[in-house]
Amino acid sequence: MGGWKFVTNHALVLCLIAQQPRITTREIAAMVGITEKTTHNIINDLEADDYINKTREGRRLRYSIDSEMPLRHKMHEDKVVGDLLEILGWEKRSKRVKSAAG
Repeated sequence: MGGWKFVTNHALVLCLIAQQPRITTREIAAMVGITEKTTHNIINDLEADDYINKTREGRRLRYSIDSEMPLRHKMHEDKVVGDLLEILGWEKRSKRVKSAAG
């Protein structure tokens, strides 16, 4: 199905990063159907605006997202990125709570 899409490449990249924090740009590019250069540019956009952070783990990167960041369009600025990601199938990970028993 060619032509237009409901979900932008930025949203697709963000969704993949949310679902697989250690995903590579090559894997993202293949799954979204864009070039690695475009993938890098999208990741740079998302990082510059604080939607994601990168942390080096050995030779790989681990991404984290800020699911409380607002969506960028004026019509939706009262919604957060986590809401969109949940619609796209992301399940927010709950933080592990250490029990007193150890």
